Amino acid sequence: MLEIKRPATGQTVAADAKLPTKFGDFRIRAFPDPTTGKEHAALYAGDLHGDRIPLVRVHSECLTGDAFGSLRCDCGPQLDKAMQAVQEHGSGIILYLRQEGRGIGLAAKMKAYRLQDRGYDTLDANLALGLPADARNYTIAVDMLISMGVTKIRLMTNNPDKIQQLEDAGIEIVERVEHQPGKCKENEHYLRTKAIRMGHLLQA
Repeated sequence: MLEIKRPATGQTVAADAKLPTKFGDFRIRAFPDPTTGKEHAALYAGDLHGDRIPLVRVHSECLTGDAFGSLRCDCGPQLDKAMQAVQEHGSGIILYLRQEGRGIGLAAKMKAYRLQDRGYDTLDANLALGLPADARNYTIAVDMLISMGVTKIRLMTNNPDKIQQLEDAGIEIVERVEHQPGKCKENEHYLRTKAIRMGHLLQA
């Protein structure tokens, strides 16, 4: 069983508790966002301040993929693989950010899905609705990491914008860990659009 050590910080923690999962034991910590009022979460395991640099996944909420197993995207498999990888690595954090639909919200995401059903790709569907292709902001992720005393990480991501935002805010990314589970015929076009039009670092 992976030993879990609670980060020692000088900040008051709103809520922090054990969370046993099918992948192993974690702790979960809630982070109220004073700017948006949303409540984000950090799943963490192992010693975050030992010799082993923590493995980190910054995961934006996807109700359809994370909870309902949608094959339109790869979000659910990405979350599962991240939880498994943290347990295998022995030290890490999954920051779960309440940024549904790349930040546009659930209702707008459903409208974008409807346009995708008519042939729009994932980027053009957002733009056709007058919304940004990607409205996510990772400032809260930086705040969460710093509050947990973590500023040097190995980051599981394929998104260069995420890397840039974290590094610009002072987080040292010593390694980008490729993170590409869940590819299937149903999301092939979605992943191709992310690679070709949004610059994500995805293998063909």
